[in-house]
Amino acid sequence: ILSTTPDDKKTWLFSATMPPEVRRIAKNYMENPVELTMGTKNTGNVNIEHEYYVVRARDKYAALKRIVDFNPEIFAVVFCKTKMDTQDVAEHLIKDGYNADSLHGDLSQQQRDKVMQRFRDRNMQLLIATDVAARGIDVSGVTHVINYSLPDEIESYTHRSGRTGRAGKTGISICIINSKETGKIRQIERIIGKQFTKAELPTGFDVCEKQLFSLIHKVHNVEVNTDQIDQYIPRIMDEFAELSKEDIIKKFASLEFNRFLDYYSNAPDLNASADDRGERGERGERGERGGRNFDNSNYTRLFINVGSVDEFTRGDLLGFVCNNGKISGKSVGKIDLKGVFSFIEVENDTV
Repeated sequence: ILSTTPDDKKTWLFSATMPPEVRRIAKNYMENPVELTMGTKNTGNVNIEHEYYVVRARDKYAALKRIVDFNPEIFAVVFCKTKMDTQDVAEHLIKDGYNADSLHGDLSQQQRDKVMQRFRDRNMQLLIATDVAARGIDVSGVTHVINYSLPDEIESYTHRSGRTGRAGKTGISICIINSKETGKIRQIERIIGKQFTKAELPTGFDVCEKQLFSLIHKVHNVEVNTDQIDQYIPRIMDEFAELSKEDIIKKFASLEFNRFLDYYSNAPDLNASADDRGERGERGERGERGGRNFDNSNYTRLFINVGSVDEFTRGDLLGFVCNNGKISGKSVGKIDLKGVFSFIEVENDTV
């Protein structure tokens, strides 16, 4: 297009970042171009803390869940490199009971608007996105940005991390990397002029404790609707008549604590040791809950006559099947969302 434009013209290029592609256009199609930068180039927000966790490649998904579980009030954007990764991570999170959805370039504008509205309304806790799809996102109150995959262009890191720490609030930008990627962290540090903190993933017991006291804090600060609850108080008091105040507190706390303890009691240490040299690939075997390698022979492929034209996302379709079929998300395998129809794999025993 640019090669067919008149020689006598004025050209203005606007870009949130200045990737090599834009520089090549300026070099090849502009004469003595002048670069204007608004703000300080490649400088991160002073309100953002930068952390990184080093894990084995196969444990990356388990590490993501460990981070989310350790931050009960998290409201985050999780960045992946590819559309396939965003779909894969979002689907596994949904199956594992997390409130998540994906945002990528294959979504129609209506689907994108629907996903973003859910996120803005905080009806979704985790938005899994690609760099391209996330451009222009401006949502207040984002507590964390999680780099599930490091960006190819270092400038994109500043763009990603800038989704949090807005309007004077603090935020945390997290990178989940393998040992071979520590050099790239050093490069990002030099570019943005900030030092990363090498953090250790919490233990299973740490997560249980954090979740327990998050619940206690919520109970302590909950607003009581006296008009609605008073009618049930006599029956509740009768139910607890034989229990002491201490017994009631113990039983109440155990409801939440036991749920996480059952899962995390034997949770492995996901932090990579100094001897780990990294592994090929970033999407290998997944650890912990949801860490299955799907065997297609154990699944039946079903046809459903709804698709993307019906404004369905994979998360919508998964919820639709689970709610109407009264099945667990763990029984669902691959979801292949088409235009006017879709395919979904369900365990043979469930079908």
